[in-house]
Amino acid sequence: MTATTVESRERAGNGGAPVIEMRGIRKVYRTGKVAVEALRGIDLDVAPSEFVAIVGPSGSGKSTLMNLVGCLDTPTEGTYRLDGEEVSGLSIDRLADIRNRKIGFVFQGFHLLPHLTVYENVELPLVYGSVPARRRRERVLELLEQVGLADRADHRPSEISGGQAQRAAIARALAMDPAILLADEPTGNLDTASGSDVMDLFSALHERGRTLVVVTHDPALARRARRVVRLRDGRIVDADGTAPGS
Repeated sequence: MTATTVESRERAGNGGAPVIEMRGIRKVYRTGKVAVEALRGIDLDVAPSEFVAIVGPSGSGKSTLMNLVGCLDTPTEGTYRLDGEEVSGLSIDRLADIRNRKIGFVFQGFHLLPHLTVYENVELPLVYGSVPARRRRERVLELLEQVGLADRADHRPSEISGGQAQRAAIARALAMDPAILLADEPTGNLDTASGSDVMDLFSALHERGRTLVVVTHDPALARRARRVVRLRDGRIVDADGTAPGS
């Protein structure tokens, strides 16, 4: 799994069809007789190699939409095709398999395992994916170089900065060459300089052809995206916008 192989796959995409294709997505949470409609008829396409930011006020449905895009939950109504595969009605076990193969997750809190080194954290998805040891090493070293952490491979998370930890988490998310990289408030726990470094990395990944979907409150990060999707009250109010100040 060399850099050339990865970038060739990214450029090829899935034949030009949307990587994310949602139609009529509703999500209703029920507590006893009380029903809360978190999403109210979402239609959303994300093309191969797009960089999309999802923004909106608290309670607008961003987290619910992210959970559905990431196959962490299923819709009450509607259809969702991920990288050409219908996933909206699948079992929990099947969704877990799709998450492992097609989605790279980056979280606000990094979620690195503290007892493992940076190298071992990045390697972990490849171990679970039964990738042979030699290919694992090649891939991990390639990714650490790509995110600027080649000299931190033997450090544990407690021995690196927050910005470096997030870059390690991004490398781990890319390990299995997923169809999309899905990030939830990836600069939320970082200072301005570290957040800017992470934003630069996202921009570089986009330039290489990576498909990125970022849920964020950070207007600086949203400005890096090529398209901004705005939510309000569980509906998309603008699917083709730009961030304020763009």
